[in-house]
Amino acid sequence: MALTGWRLVALLCLTQVLGMLGNATFPALIPVFQPLWALSNTEAGWVSGVYYAGYTAAVPVLVTLTDRQDARGIYLLSCLLGGLAALGFALLASGFWTAMVFRFLGGIGLAGTYMVGLKLLSDRLPEQGRARSVAIYTAHFGIGASLSVFAAGEVTALAGWSWAFVVGALGSFVSLLLVVVFVRPLAPRPRRAAPTAVFDFRPVLRNRPALAYTLGYAAHIWELFGFRAWLVAFLVFVFAQQPALAAGGWSPTQVATLLLLLGLPASILGNEIATAFGRRRIVSLFMIGSGGIALVLGFIAGAPLWLLVAVLLVYGCLIMADSGALTAGAVIAAAPERRGATMALHALLGFGAGFLSPLAFGVVLDLGGGVDQGLAWGFAFALLGLGVFTGPLILALLARRGNA
Repeated sequence: MALTGWRLVALLCLTQVLGMLGNATFPALIPVFQPLWALSNTEAGWVSGVYYAGYTAAVPVLVTLTDRQDARGIYLLSCLLGGLAALGFALLASGFWTAMVFRFLGGIGLAGTYMVGLKLLSDRLPEQGRARSVAIYTAHFGIGASLSVFAAGEVTALAGWSWAFVVGALGSFVSLLLVVVFVRPLAPRPRRAAPTAVFDFRPVLRNRPALAYTLGYAAHIWELFGFRAWLVAFLVFVFAQQPALAAGGWSPTQVATLLLLLGLPASILGNEIATAFGRRRIVSLFMIGSGGIALVLGFIAGAPLWLLVAVLLVYGCLIMADSGALTAGAVIAAAPERRGATMALHALLGFGAGFLSPLAFGVVLDLGGGVDQGLAWGFAFALLGLGVFTGPLILALLARRGNA
């Protein structure tokens, strides 16, 4: 039984969340792996970031090919690869280099499911309502990352870290089966225009509104993925400064899950606000707000608990409020025959920043004296804030067409 309309949107949101159960397993368990494998902060940053290096290497090829063939086949193969990569980590990873290999392969699997899944969805939806569907779908990336953090913490506490990766593998395999059963292949259809080379991004680069949202997305991902990669480790440091948190029975992974789950309503609501009041203006305000908090967040781990919690909650909302609006802006601004190439460049630049920011964060931590030093956390978070501040500048220069 093939699903259509909002049922299809719901299905692909579900498969995205299931397929991402292994997404944040390593970052959530950095406090476990650092003593276990004697990893420095820089090495932990490499393993966290190399996942998105795999994504960045594969996404231009996989997503651009969806302009020429149905995205469904690529999606299914990528679910399989993602599951095998997580299973390989569970069974064979024993240190820095083996972890790098399996996380790189996992990132390739994500490249063929997240943005390819968005193309699979947009190809099967009418133009009306597409922006809202895109925002809902992209918001579920945050849900997937959140539940991955939660599963990693809970499963590791019950059965050990390897079983946390097994759970991630099972999620990918279930996603594969759901798409096989419920998503019908598209019938071949003639192209609207004879394309030049398959990977010719020059027409995409000439589309200034789409390029503005793509570069803005890279600034957003720089901040977001650095935050996600090091959030649990930061909360371990916060717990040491705030005994009341530990006394309340919370674990760092549970608090991180709560903060990340705020991304779903924030991203959907952010897109609605941007659609109503001007996408460029609203996205810029969200970026300025989240970047301003990042400049101070690392320095206030020992602040009064009520203040710290309030800042974290607001940051958890603001850091995701522009995500759906940026991706929807790029999809809407893209030429229909170049939508796959536009999304490929969008993902390439965005997740390229997502590869670099966890690594840069780890380097700053090492230079600042390590995870036990408040100044090190302060400077590392400030680096994320400075990066996201480039987003409003880019949007001001390139996106000047009405609500674009």
